[in-house]
Amino acid sequence: MIIRGRAPLRVSFGGGGTDVEPYCVEHGGAIIGSTINKYAYCSILPKENDQITVHSLDFDMTVKYNAKENYVYDGKLDLVKAALNALDINQGCEVYLQCDAPPGSGLGTSSTVMVSLLMAMAKWKGVTMDAYEMADLAYHVEREVLGISGGYQDQYAATFGGFNFIEFHGKNDVVVNPLRIKKDIIHELQYNLLLCYTGNIHVSANIISDQVNNYKKKETDAVAAMTEVKALAYAMKDELLKGNLNSFGKLLDYGWNSKKRMSNKITNPKIDELYEEAVKAGALGGKLLGAGGGGYLLMYCPYNVKHKVAERMEKAGGQLADWNFELRGAQAWTMDSNRWDYQDIKVQIPEGRFDFKL
Repeated sequence: MIIRGRAPLRVSFGGGGTDVEPYCVEHGGAIIGSTINKYAYCSILPKENDQITVHSLDFDMTVKYNAKENYVYDGKLDLVKAALNALDINQGCEVYLQCDAPPGSGLGTSSTVMVSLLMAMAKWKGVTMDAYEMADLAYHVEREVLGISGGYQDQYAATFGGFNFIEFHGKNDVVVNPLRIKKDIIHELQYNLLLCYTGNIHVSANIISDQVNNYKKKETDAVAAMTEVKALAYAMKDELLKGNLNSFGKLLDYGWNSKKRMSNKITNPKIDELYEEAVKAGALGGKLLGAGGGGYLLMYCPYNVKHKVAERMEKAGGQLADWNFELRGAQAWTMDSNRWDYQDIKVQIPEGRFDFKL
């Protein structure tokens, strides 16, 4: 038997940073975003021994453990070890991990990998959890057990999937509001958006730490910026539901300018140049995805200038990505491993079935 877990990566439109403690505990936070058709995958092949072998296909890394040992979090595939502990996996297996985007891309990769791991392991163990329980567990393992800096949004976005307005009312008090957006609006929004890789990998922990410190020190501009970012998330939700997409695009610009005031580490000259080139070519607004410092830029461009924006961003060193929205959340399924034995594949073609005559 092969058990697979898959979770979608996400793009956030507004509210980023307000889902991070202590701001969300003291004031409440709000995020608007959607998942996209780029994924984190986990495959598990159970074994009849105590050996656990983990293969990271993206990093060409293999690490081996014993199912009976006490895991040490030493920076080598700690997400896997923490997930094994969380679901009390005490049987040997092979685990394969693969993600469609690198760490530091701003698409929530580490949290999405965690969700795919837990989905596959829960399926294997026969553990039933609803979406809230799964997202809560993923947050607990990543943020509290491993101490990885970040907010709440990524685990919930990956688990629930689709367009959501997520509110954070306090510690472990999260409400996911699925947005019922007309299909025509979703199609038009996707057509008018560009996803551009900046070429920089960010270190989100450093940026989040700086943002949190600015808030704790009550730096007036940083605190005001967080309040603005939260308010703009509500405004984006309203404009998106109404289908006022050009207004939505302009709100992205307002949100980006507010977010940059939360920490001086959020942007850099390369990112600013890409953004400015896009606006000069006709983009109404956009934002850097994730904590900042690198990763992907999301730009809203009216359809008649989108090609010009794309050309200017590529000339400035940006790398455009092919993508679309994904409305489904995390999933897990099983397959008979014998059907995927590639060592001795034999296919018999019925005689005459493909005898075409021109």
